[in-house]
Amino acid sequence: MLEQVPRFDMTRPPARQHLRLLMRLLCAPSLIAHRNRLEKVGMEGVRPPYLLLCNHNSFMDFTVAIKATFPHRTNFVVAIDGFIKREWLLRLIGCICKRKFTQDLMLVRQLRRVVQRGDIPVIYPEARYSLCGTTAVLPESLGKLAKLLDVPVVTLICHGHHVNSPFWNLPDHKLKGTEAEMTCLLTVEQLRSMSHEQVTSAIEKAFVYDDFAWQKAAGKVISYPRRAEGLHKVLYQCPYCGTEYRMTSEKDRLRCASCGKTWRMTELGELQAEEGETEFTHIPDWYEWERANVRREVEEGTYRFEGDVRIDALPNARGYIDLGAGRLIHDAEGFTLTGRSDGEEFTVSIPVPVLYSVHIEYDYLGKYGDCVDLNTLRDTLYVYPAGSDFSVTKFALATEEMYQHYWRQKRGPAE
Repeated sequence: MLEQVPRFDMTRPPARQHLRLLMRLLCAPSLIAHRNRLEKVGMEGVRPPYLLLCNHNSFMDFTVAIKATFPHRTNFVVAIDGFIKREWLLRLIGCICKRKFTQDLMLVRQLRRVVQRGDIPVIYPEARYSLCGTTAVLPESLGKLAKLLDVPVVTLICHGHHVNSPFWNLPDHKLKGTEAEMTCLLTVEQLRSMSHEQVTSAIEKAFVYDDFAWQKAAGKVISYPRRAEGLHKVLYQCPYCGTEYRMTSEKDRLRCASCGKTWRMTELGELQAEEGETEFTHIPDWYEWERANVRREVEEGTYRFEGDVRIDALPNARGYIDLGAGRLIHDAEGFTLTGRSDGEEFTVSIPVPVLYSVHIEYDYLGKYGDCVDLNTLRDTLYVYPAGSDFSVTKFALATEEMYQHYWRQKRGPAE
């Protein structure tokens, strides 16, 4: 597939970061507008190199990370689509390219280069924007990576970025008073004394956050009139009638087109039914209810999607290549994508045990609608299902639940 097209050069060593002062100045307007407050915990005496792990809710995450690390040099791990048409610039400022949710040994080598020269590798281990302001699944390999790099582990957890500009509703909602904590989670001595499982567990505990709970507790009012638009992309199943893929949203309302039930999103980010019982006031609770339903389908062996799709490829940073029509199956075997390229049929199969989560996009680039992107070490394929009887959010939930189910069965009951 696309054999004659050059691939992005993942082997090129990352540059030492340039333009640090300019980057800091460019971040200042956003930080000032949102009155960001950064607290540093246990960072006294911590100097580069260290591993910085950040949560991921919006582009503002990068501005806070630059503020938190200035004036030291950093190397951000960035997905390949971030390099499109600006590879020279991102390389100039030290970014390292990654294809999402792949087991990439070259990335490990690049990160080791960064720490060996005394700089800060910056990783967003959730590997995608959070869908509802809570922690996305983290890779089990984080502890191994941290121990291999053998430098302090620092976390940067931001609050308010999701509710200000959620993945499903990107315009700036003008929230004031965002917060962040930069914490030295593990010193080198602590890191060396722990198993990689213990390190992973410590990181997972540090990454527990809930932006909607933070908003309510802090009393942060968001009066943006269209604050609920797009929420149906995440909350795709009606909790009243159980129907999937018929949720809609407009302004501050969420509605099921099947049964007609409507909920209002308040200025504090909660949901209120306009009539009858409010099944879930807290948006993440609705999302986790959907996850439980998907888990049940996985365990019963009934989860399956099959449908026609459009396919775009991104082999390098020059731009997308239209591969036309294809067919996607997502079931207990994993993802199977078939199509044609250069007049020849191709099949891309990604089995369940190697994919702990998957990246999705809502109305990606305004092209064909929602999509799931499937990655190999050589290609990134943006797959757009046709019609309306699907949810890419459900693809993500099912991928995570099938991965967990597979390994629970493989490993057997816990001792």
